Amino acid sequence: MQRVAFVIYEGFQALDLTGPHEVFQTTGRYECRVVAAEAGLVRTNSGLAVEAAYGIADLRPDLVDTLMIIGGVGVDGAREDAALLAWIGAAARSARRVASVCSGVLLLAAAGLLDGRRVTTHWSRETQLRREFPGLDVDCDPIFVRDGRFWTSAGVTAGMDLALALVEDDHGREVAHAVARELVLFLRRPGSQSQFSVPLWSAQPASDPVRTAVTSIQADPGARHAIADLAERCGLSARHLQRRFTAELGVPPAAYVERVRVEAARRALAEGDEPVEALARRLGFGTGETLRRAFHRRVGVAPSDYRDRFRGAREFS
Repeated sequence: MQRVAFVIYEGFQALDLTGPHEVFQTTGRYECRVVAAEAGLVRTNSGLAVEAAYGIADLRPDLVDTLMIIGGVGVDGAREDAALLAWIGAAARSARRVASVCSGVLLLAAAGLLDGRRVTTHWSRETQLRREFPGLDVDCDPIFVRDGRFWTSAGVTAGMDLALALVEDDHGREVAHAVARELVLFLRRPGSQSQFSVPLWSAQPASDPVRTAVTSIQADPGARHAIADLAERCGLSARHLQRRFTAELGVPPAAYVERVRVEAARRALAEGDEPVEALARRLGFGTGETLRRAFHRRVGVAPSDYRDRFRGAREFS
């Protein structure tokens, strides 16, 4: 059996551990070990006590096949434990694969394992990760990222998506499908899928004219939202709206419109069977090819592949 070691500490996030743990255990093909600085009860950030069967002194680092670092509010304190960091470093160097869930990436970075690598984490930790580790290529849009043998994921439920991807990488799609069916999960959100819905990835407008533009875009993504149309609704000149919109939201109007339309396309593809060409016309893309290019740029997969993954998940649930 392949050995997976989950590293926890005081104040870790329970679901970051239990979600991936259940995915691996359900396959019947992994030996899962929970490791902490010392063996014994370790409390989550919500107060739940979880037993770490192994302390770092009890488990040889070279016996770990997959190392998974769990996230949680206690990660900043855990980074002060030099012995724990040293064990993580040793285990990571010999492991076939290294992964982190949520803010667990901070422990990997503190151990000096991620310099120059592309990584992700929970959106709330993005600023800290960029500030403290400027040598990393931080991308907090995807739910998980693979860079060689290092895999990092966003928070909480994204850890289960990551674990399913690892199972599929090891044992193929059918085994991962069987696990998803048992646990009533979608198989599987692609790693490149955004961890943000529109209200989360977008800053909030600071002025009434820009708020009017944003509201109209979100209310009907397929309507005419060229800069001239938006400016007329807001009572501003096109140039003035372009400048204010970009300053307040951090993206120009055209990019915002495209992203809202892609989010709407994602929902439609996951929930129904509307042809791509019809969907493109309804959501304002004009042609299916325009939708395909925008979707691939934003999500990283073709619309048809995205729909197939969700259809497969429905069939196996």
